[in-house]
Amino acid sequence: MNIAIIGAGAAGLSAAYDLVGLGHQVTIYEAAPHTGGLAAGFKEPYWDWTMEKFYHHWFQSDKDVLGLIDEIGARDKVLFPRPYTVIYYQGQFYPFDHMYTNMPLFLLRHFNPLDVARFGLAGAYLKFSSNWKALEQVTADEWLNRRMGKRVYESMWKPLLVGKFGEENYRDVNMAWFWARLHSRTTRLGTFVGGFQAFFDTLAAAVQLRGATLHLSTAVREITPKESGGITLHTPQGAIDYDAVLSTTSPRLMARLTPALPPDYLAQLNALKSMGAVVMVLSLKQQLSEKGYYWHNLPKEAGFPFLAMCEHTNFVSPEHFGGDHLIYCGDYLATDHEFFNLTQDELLDRFAPALPRFNPNFDRSWIKNVWLFRETYAQPIPPINHSQNIPDIRTPLKGLYFASMSQVYPWDRGTNYAVELGRLTARIIAGDVNQG
Repeated sequence: MNIAIIGAGAAGLSAAYDLVGLGHQVTIYEAAPHTGGLAAGFKEPYWDWTMEKFYHHWFQSDKDVLGLIDEIGARDKVLFPRPYTVIYYQGQFYPFDHMYTNMPLFLLRHFNPLDVARFGLAGAYLKFSSNWKALEQVTADEWLNRRMGKRVYESMWKPLLVGKFGEENYRDVNMAWFWARLHSRTTRLGTFVGGFQAFFDTLAAAVQLRGATLHLSTAVREITPKESGGITLHTPQGAIDYDAVLSTTSPRLMARLTPALPPDYLAQLNALKSMGAVVMVLSLKQQLSEKGYYWHNLPKEAGFPFLAMCEHTNFVSPEHFGGDHLIYCGDYLATDHEFFNLTQDELLDRFAPALPRFNPNFDRSWIKNVWLFRETYAQPIPPINHSQNIPDIRTPLKGLYFASMSQVYPWDRGTNYAVELGRLTARIIAGDVNQG
């Protein structure tokens, strides 16, 4: 079969890898000049590694992406350092990345024994239970308040929810989303030698070696069904017919590209809500976090202008970046937030005054370079009973399939679940082909 895939991110490349392996002819169209999607990287000429535009890492439990890396013979390129995640509480940063060591020490120091016991029991339930279907029937706001207690919830978990989804959405997020964050994550975080872009380039090379064709800087303009069967893609090179098409775009873009979809499916795509992301990357002359912390969780109520400060070179050595010390200042925001319209210099003026809170010696003269990245589709918002809102991978148009970040639910977005979704979709397409 002649199959097209729109998007050369983790889902699209994974699906292509399997479909080509089954003997199908596969063509991949990517609008950007590079592979990787939201996990793509950028690089200065004097850096040995690329750096992700939007911070990414793997967990040791990410079996799907690690399994694929095994298959393409690149497991020796996977690294799992042990960086430190910290929480900001009452004016100080505390390590908070291990359920059995750092968390209990922090809790015992700041909360009463009943709070600690409730945290432990609720945390154990979330870690070891697999019954996420029951949890999607209640909001995270309600469940955490009730099970962990008001003090623990308002000090630790509410700031995370507000930071991630905003004041206008955090009360709507269901508890299955929160369960997924605690259930399978590990304290060691993984990356690829050379950065995530190196991983995607390696995967794309493996896909092409199997026989797929990859077109970069090639945006599909429209998707239309053929009366005689199959799907037509309207590309810069003209209209091209395929037996099947997989789109891995955002739901809104899918709706715009395919006006021929039935109204019910279009409405389902357009009803999916998500947050955008604004990330500023700074290159500094010296280390910002004096204690070498990597991930700083920051409550908005404490006056920080961003949700997280991640010092990338406390995760990956600065020697890979020509000695630069690199930090992310990132946030999830509604797409109408002013940060989507401010210039880079204007946004730096908002962010830079917060940096002395991580190191009182910081001075703006430390800043060597600045990069700004923005994305309107970055974090799906899952309300109660969200599993009922997920669009089917098989669209109502025969031969057209859709696989997006919004469909990895209950898991949170990430390359591991995109790989899982891409390979699942490849199996569905191959099965449909075999059935005629």
